[in-house]
Order: sequence, then structure tokens, then C-alpha cells
Amino acid sequence: MTRNIMVLTAHILILAILLTSMGVMSLARDDAQGQTKFTGELERNVTLRILENDTAKEKGYFQELLDAFNAAYAEYGIVAVDANMDQYTDLEQDGPYGYGPDVLYQANDALMKYTDGKHIQPLPVEELDCYEQISEEAWDAYTVEYDGEEYVFGVPVNIQGPLLYYRKDLLPENWQAEWDRDKNGVPDMTEYWTELYAYSKKLREESNGAKFGYMKSLFDPYFSSGFLFSYGGYVFGEGGTDTTDIGFSAGDAKKGAWVLRQLASAMNQDCIDDTVTVNAYSMLANGTYFATMTTPDVYTLFIDELAKEYMRAEGLSETAAYAKAEENLVAADIPKLPMSGDLEDRNGETVDSVMMGGINGYAISAYTKAPNAALAFVDFATSFEMISRRNELLGIAPARDDVAAKVGGLSKTINADLDAGRIAVMPSTRAVAQIWTPTQTFFSDLAKDPFRLPDEQKYLSEEALQKGLENVDAQIYSAIHTLN
Repeated sequence: MTRNIMVLTAHILILAILLTSMGVMSLARDDAQGQTKFTGELERNVTLRILENDTAKEKGYFQELLDAFNAAYAEYGIVAVDANMDQYTDLEQDGPYGYGPDVLYQANDALMKYTDGKHIQPLPVEELDCYEQISEEAWDAYTVEYDGEEYVFGVPVNIQGPLLYYRKDLLPENWQAEWDRDKNGVPDMTEYWTELYAYSKKLREESNGAKFGYMKSLFDPYFSSGFLFSYGGYVFGEGGTDTTDIGFSAGDAKKGAWVLRQLASAMNQDCIDDTVTVNAYSMLANGTYFATMTTPDVYTLFIDELAKEYMRAEGLSETAAYAKAEENLVAADIPKLPMSGDLEDRNGETVDSVMMGGINGYAISAYTKAPNAALAFVDFATSFEMISRRNELLGIAPARDDVAAKVGGLSKTINADLDAGRIAVMPSTRAVAQIWTPTQTFFSDLAKDPFRLPDEQKYLSEEALQKGLENVDAQIYSAIHTLN
């Protein structure tokens, strides 16, 4: 507790000095309605309602952010508070009636659906402290062109790209001899999907179905779509803006679908729905699962669960348990895929995985009565100090290059993956809301296939897989253009 107070005090002092040296921000730009709202003059004695995600609340980061900001802006009478709303609140419905938050933290696709209705405001981002530290690829997720001019509607905080989480202490003792064929000191099953598939089958068979290698809820389009993208699939054409061109069946995406079906065959039926998603923390902790895939911002939740298991099963102290958890939980980049699309092809050429991702960030409601104070909060929350603290408490992959460089490791890797195109950012358009149901239905059906009776299995040929994906494209097109 004492250490946290000292850290918080230090952050407040540093940020207060920054604010003093910079003076009151001079931030002004005409918004899409032609109105200048960011005058640079802070509104006095106002309360800002901030919408944050649940993990930030649970881990204490959000309260620390509020406390630090309120201390720094106390002289202006500006107070930021928890909006006390569901993290997926609908600003379009709530904002016009005064119920929405002033500042929202969400993924780019969730925030950018509000641009057409002018529910969030274009921001003078060039004046923010973080502007030069964030890559063009991240800013692009929040950029929209209106009447020939580009506007930026959000400020990137962290990059959401899938990672492979696995237990180092569950590796076989002889892994260096049997599971490191390239002798690079990295277990093959964490580098190649073919090896992880082979290891998963081996674990399941040897344990009579009690232990599993890789486990994931395959029905989840956010994580499963990447297997299609890796072989040429995409969401929308023309850089994600052409919603008449649906591409889940494009290229050799059917190879990715076959990979998913093969992975399902080494799991159990929990992969068909959200059972694995719900149980992943505890199942990885108790050793039932060796590995799973999810985003960087839940790293600390895995650590908490694993530490509890060490305390329960081994009688370790809390300090020792957390140290052991941090030693043994590894978050790795996504393994490479076989070029052939066949997980039995362990000796063939490989291709990089391209996974669906997103850019989480802050936006400011068009209905706020204190836009300058709200912008000050966003500037404060995306400062080097606060993003560093967010990384420390939540394990995020920072969008700020300087923070990513400081923390290194996978934060730096994920930034590099984004720059190199190995993370396919969800399109920042309202139409993306129509992709989830058709893809989820297909992926669930695909994951169920290995568990059907042999004469009832549906996806055993390339033709069947291609037809299933083309049906997904048709359903999405209809939902966007026909049913509407």
C-alpha cells in the first residue's frame, strides 16, 4: 500500500510539473459541424464522467488515474469520476438525453461507429503529448475523411493483438531434445501451429482426455478470423472501407478454416461455445490447459489465477506465488502457420500468422458540456507516466512507442506486428457490427464438425469449406446492404 501511494504521488508531481511548464493547453480546431469547441480555456468546477473498461477498474488502475488527474486539476475545480456504466454503453442512444459519459475508452470499431451520427468529436490530436509517439497505423484506426478533409476522432491507448499464453512449467522435461528441432532454445509448440497441434494431440491421448494442449473458444470471430486472414481473407475491401466487397472467403481462406477444424479435433466440445473463454484462467492455472490465445490486457488476470493455484496447491506465500506465476506464465507471439494449410505438414514451409486486432483508445462525447476539460483528461491519461502505469498494472501493449520501447518484450513485438501488417485492425466503420453473427455461426459449426458422427460431418473438403465461407460473405452483405 505504501509503495502504491509513493508511486502515485510521484506520478502526480511529475504530471503537475509537466502541466505547469506547458501552461494551459491551447487546443483548437473546427469540428465536422464547423464549430470550435476546443478553445484551450478549461471549464471550471465541472465533473467529467469517464467510461473505462472493467479490467482497469478491477485492477485498480482506473481509480489511480482518477486520483492522479483530480489532484493535478484541483485548482480548476475539475473532477473526473467513474461514469458507472456498462463498458459497452451505447452513446448513440444515451448521449442525446444526457446519460452518456464525457470520455469513452473502447476499441476503435466500437468508438468509430459514432462518427457518422456526430456523437463523438474530432480532436486536435497534434497538440497532445502522445501525438508524435504513436504510429500512423494506430492513428489511422481513428481517422475518417469528410468532404475531402481528414478528421481524427480518437486517441490510441493500447494495441489489441492476440498472444499465445502458455505455462513454461508444463513443458515436457525433454522438450529441448524432442520439441526444439531448430535448436533455437524456444519450444517448437510455441513457434509453429503444426507442433502445437501435434503436442495437443499427444497430451489429450496420453491423459485420456483429461489434459489438453491448445484450447480456445473457436466460435469467437475475433480470434478465429485471423486464420482466414493469414491465407488471404479480409473483412472489407479497399483498406476496410468497401463494404460491398466482403472477403472472409477470399484468397485461400479455406486453408485457415481447415486449420481451425483440425485444432478443434485436438480439443473437446468446450471449444464450440464460450466455455473455454470463461474457464481459461482457472484451467491454465490448474494445468488442464497448456496454452490458449487472448489479448495482452488480461495478462494480470492469468497471473492472479496462477498465483492462487500455487498458494493453494503448494502452500507458497503470496509473494512467492506471484513470483513463480510471473516466471512460468509466458505470453508469446502467435505461432507460424503451414503454407499448405495442413497441420499434419510438420516439415513444409511456413507463413506468418495475421490476426485480427484493434486499437483501444479514448474518444470525447459530442454531448459533453466541458470539451476542454475532457481533452485535458485524455491528454493526461495518455501521458508517458499514465500509459506506463497502465502497462504495469494491466499488461497492455502500449500504442505509445516510447512506452513500448521502455517496457520492451511483447509490447515492442506487438507494435512491430502492427507496423508490419501482422495485425489486421478491425475496420473503423459501423458496418463491422454485421460481421459477428454470421462468422460466429460458421466458426461454431466448424468447431462442432469433428464431434459429429462420421457420416454427419460437413467440412471435410475444400469445396465444403469454401462454400461455408462464401455463405458467410453473403450473409454479411445482406445484413449491411439488403436487410437495411
